[in-house]
Amino acid sequence: MSTDPAAAAAEAEAVLQRQPGYPVAMLLVGVANRLLGKHDKSLGVLGNLARAQPNSGVAQFEFALSLAAAGQDEAAMQGLKRAVEANPQLAAAWLELASRLHAMGQALDARNAYDNYVTASSRDPDLSSGSDGNEGYEQRLWNRVTARPDDLAALKILADLEFSLGRNADARNLYARCLLLAPGFMTAAYGLAQSLLRIGDYPAAQAQAERLLELEPDSPSYLMLRGAIHVRTGNTDAALPVYQRAVEVNGGAGRPLLSYGNALRAAGKTEEAIDAYRRCIVDQPASGEAWWGLANLKTYRFTSEETSQMESLLETAGLSDHDRLHLAFSVAKSLEDAGEYERAFSRYSLGNALRRAAIGHDSGETTSLVEASRRLFTAEYVDAAAGLGCERSDPIFIVGMPRAGSTLLEQILASHSQVEGTMELPNVMGIARDLGTEGEGRWPGSLCGVMRSLDGRRWKELGERYLAETMVQRKTSAPHFVDKQPSNFLHAGLILLMLPRARIIDARRHPMSCCFSNFKQHFAHGQKFAYDLGDLARYYSDYVELMAHFDQVFPGRILRVHYEDMVSDTEAQVRRLLDYCRLPFEESCLRFYENPRSVRTVSSEQVRRPIYREGVDQWRHFEPWLGPLKEGLGEVLERYPAVPEFPEV
Repeated sequence: MSTDPAAAAAEAEAVLQRQPGYPVAMLLVGVANRLLGKHDKSLGVLGNLARAQPNSGVAQFEFALSLAAAGQDEAAMQGLKRAVEANPQLAAAWLELASRLHAMGQALDARNAYDNYVTASSRDPDLSSGSDGNEGYEQRLWNRVTARPDDLAALKILADLEFSLGRNADARNLYARCLLLAPGFMTAAYGLAQSLLRIGDYPAAQAQAERLLELEPDSPSYLMLRGAIHVRTGNTDAALPVYQRAVEVNGGAGRPLLSYGNALRAAGKTEEAIDAYRRCIVDQPASGEAWWGLANLKTYRFTSEETSQMESLLETAGLSDHDRLHLAFSVAKSLEDAGEYERAFSRYSLGNALRRAAIGHDSGETTSLVEASRRLFTAEYVDAAAGLGCERSDPIFIVGMPRAGSTLLEQILASHSQVEGTMELPNVMGIARDLGTEGEGRWPGSLCGVMRSLDGRRWKELGERYLAETMVQRKTSAPHFVDKQPSNFLHAGLILLMLPRARIIDARRHPMSCCFSNFKQHFAHGQKFAYDLGDLARYYSDYVELMAHFDQVFPGRILRVHYEDMVSDTEAQVRRLLDYCRLPFEESCLRFYENPRSVRTVSSEQVRRPIYREGVDQWRHFEPWLGPLKEGLGEVLERYPAVPEFPEV
């Protein structure tokens, strides 16, 4: 019809001559005349049809479109409302209604209409998850948005899926596309803010959050978003009243209370955090995250009654996998504290299996990046690029495996008068990701291909970009700051070329101790390698291999600190650490546990106490069940703390 509405109208008129009042023909005549600009004819026919079929959403919708085309906006709005009331599954009517509500400044009604549009659209077989799993579903959605780049529902559904899978850059781009097509789509704006937050683009996330709060100042979700941005930018004190307000407007319970507890924990307000988590459990006894909040304090000890309650909840039919995995980790922590190691391991295994099934993991991706980096960062390449980057010496990077003592090292350094502690910053990974998008082929070859071609100007720009982006994290006038993102070891070469005066500290811990500590930890985001013993062994081995290579091509540029040495001779290691960072010794670094700074990582409670030995050999309680880990580590384990010879790539 859109190509020849006149012919369509003529054919439909002929049908009406034979069958007066035939609804389909009336609909075709009305729509064709609207497309031809014959508004009186269109309104007459579709008006009669709408009155004859008040329960037909399609009739009401097409009549509303004709009213709008004729300039009768208020009547068109009422017609659209009748259309979605008659047929709530009419996606096109919801979309038109949402667009008009936004244009009229009715932001909240527009938000609801857009959400209903996506819900109605999800009935489309191409947009429903079906039974082909995440991978097949994701590919179908990408095929859809490639073929139909203006399909708002497909874009939003795909953005939500990518966000849930941790593909934050793709989610950000898809949400942004949604907003380009529909500026009033507040749910997409919220998704964009969340993905920006995960990526680490805090100013852009803040701008979206403030825009949303202007429209709905007492939305618990938007308040929590603002609170999360405060926490991520090191403003925990500012986050607490925001979370408190979210708790109040949400009736004193629910998700805001859980987030408030997490912020209290980061601020070192342990007793208040415990109270918040317990209130969550009273409100929602099966909230796995609330139980895990208590367990993740590390210093909290469950009572036998609490352990029994969690065990009972684990057996509850209908419990979500999300709650079940958090409960499994929590029960395991309680059983380990009680010395029931075999039962604890079975619960850790359950939690890990549930988590790994939910997120998936390709261990070969890290191995590929290590191999590509070893091929790129040759001695000749490093010599050619030496001294081209930004000469500022502000950052001190702590890299390595999670749960290897990086938070302890950060706390020691942050207790020095010339060093500011920040947190696990995403900026190096963001730079690497953006470089990869400039190249051809698949990651990581695309990244290494681009780095191979960088000149002095680009290397300096990258260093300056990093320093500019991280300024939001700096709250004091200290000349140095710590970026303790463990996975930055993958990009140590990039760091040392774009910031040649930066310091890199490799926090290393015994492979069995470190890997098992990861296995029994549920991470809020990332660390996908941590939920399988074989994956852990491969990731640790990849890490050791790459750092051994960087030791060769950047001799003396990276300081390795073994956790066991720090525990056995703290003062000597602290002095060694400060010497490497070219900082004078200060006694406060030995009293790091007195530092009141906010700590967001899972070691937050542990670094508020003096160093203790108990954690060094805890893995030995579980040794009978760690065969796959030992086997996977192989020579890396056998030669620790030395490293094996790795074959050429």
